[in-house]
Amino acid sequence: MQLLIAPDGGVRCIYDEVIDLAVLGPVVVTRASHVEPDALGQWWADLTPVCGPVLGPFSQRSAALAAEQSWLETNWLLRG
Repeated sequence: MQLLIAPDGGVRCIYDEVIDLAVLGPVVVTRASHVEPDALGQWWADLTPVCGPVLGPFSQRSAALAAEQSWLETNWLLRG
């Protein structure tokens, strides 16, 4: 899990339960994406909530989740 700590002490990350973020202070969780299947059973990672693309289709949900995390780490986490 990557934590980006800003000069003002704010922390930005892609949520995971590996670290109890509450120990760092008040937590605000905001949805960055939606990973959902379509009518044909193909999986899509919709990153439009953070002005990103829609990734897919993927035949497995796990592949869509991996693509989602990779895109967020590369394009959203450090952009803050």
